[in-house]
Amino acid sequence: MKKLIKNGTIVTATDTYVADVLLEDGKIAVIGHHLPSEGVEVLDAEGCYIFPGGVDPHTHLEMPFGGTVSKDDFETGTIAAAFGGTTTIIDFCLTDKGVPLQNSIQTWHEKSRDKAVIDYSFHLMIGEMTEEVMKELPTVIEKEGITSFKVFMAYKNVLQADDETLFKTLVMAKEQGALVLVHAENGDVIDYLTKQALAKGETAPIHHAKTRPSELEGEATGRACLLTELADSQLYVVHVTCREAAEQIAQARAKGVSVYGETCPQYLVLDETELERPNFEGAKYVWSPPLRDKSHQRYLWNALSSGQLQTLGSDQCSFDFDGQKTLGKDDFSKIPNGGPFIEDRFSVLFSEGVGKGRITLNQFVDIVSTQSAKLFGLYPEKGTIAVGSDADLVIFDPTKERILSKDHHHMAVDYNAFEGMKIQGEPMTVLSRGEYVIKDGTFVGKLGNGRYIKRKRFNEKALRQEAVISN
Repeated sequence: MKKLIKNGTIVTATDTYVADVLLEDGKIAVIGHHLPSEGVEVLDAEGCYIFPGGVDPHTHLEMPFGGTVSKDDFETGTIAAAFGGTTTIIDFCLTDKGVPLQNSIQTWHEKSRDKAVIDYSFHLMIGEMTEEVMKELPTVIEKEGITSFKVFMAYKNVLQADDETLFKTLVMAKEQGALVLVHAENGDVIDYLTKQALAKGETAPIHHAKTRPSELEGEATGRACLLTELADSQLYVVHVTCREAAEQIAQARAKGVSVYGETCPQYLVLDETELERPNFEGAKYVWSPPLRDKSHQRYLWNALSSGQLQTLGSDQCSFDFDGQKTLGKDDFSKIPNGGPFIEDRFSVLFSEGVGKGRITLNQFVDIVSTQSAKLFGLYPEKGTIAVGSDADLVIFDPTKERILSKDHHHMAVDYNAFEGMKIQGEPMTVLSRGEYVIKDGTFVGKLGNGRYIKRKRFNEKALRQEAVISN
């Protein structure tokens, strides 16, 4: 049945205005004033914003790590995302050296099949750039629509690739129209510092942060930017946490290098003192890169406001405190890295960003949705409100106050990283391609309704274009 959203304020990355929105066959059919309501279901959005559904460019659902598997899968993870206003995610597909890439992609298809309640796609990890991999990548791009590849510069002897692999990936990406993502930390030095700390008996969670100083994130980010410039390619730096890394991105962009940066809500509102919580509670806040000194937060907010950082990913990778985080009780290096953020990404940015005057309403939409859609080949079907775009919409009440807590969230994990945080604003109704996923705060979606999205190739021109739908 057609749906008509009336009386709401539409907000995109560029415009804010009051209008009606008619949804038909999964698309936005008409935007206008006083649209007729006969024969359609009417949704009254009085007093609410109508946002394009959030695009989360960085999730790890059902991901193996450190001898265990992240708690939220494509069922619980996408339900939680929908409650949080996100209607599209891009999950990271891990690969194994010597194994055909298609095998790993098939594993991720099996993880997600008949589970996701919102649309999704995959990034692909590149751990080596052999002749076999180079031959397979064009087929992966064409057949699977995977147009972004991630290279880890950290996790030595586990996920870390060398600089030759990174450079070859950048060259291949330039040729094939793909975007290279990097986890930018100096894994070799971190490995040395970790061994030194453990030898001294420094085993508590806070030493996770002490052995991964911000300087090593800045160094790796700068190195990746220089290699990108040399390859005349394009780079996206995930989960930027600190001034050193953000400055390297800004300097590269000032030189005209095609470099983009993402931060995450946890780095905007939490700091490294969380890792000092007693009774091993600090383990809940172990992820990589680690939380930083509070002084970095202002710089990250300024970088978002100025456009030097473009997106906000959740880096969702949840592990229970009891039974998973506690694997590292006597050794911080054995604490599974990651936390639960997929549900609160959208609202934390609104409350702490728009609500406190750090970013504008239109910047909020750009950061939480539009830029990710443009960077990762989803725009203009995703990431905006325009005739012909997918009817992925969020009816958002900006006045509703609430407390974030594990007692109320919809993630499967046994704690909330933002426990006790008071925020303002809540997604009330969320639609994916015109169908309800969340209706008046209640889940009404269906498992498997989320579609796998084959994405377009990287196109820098699209980053500067308004939404134009071709029929």
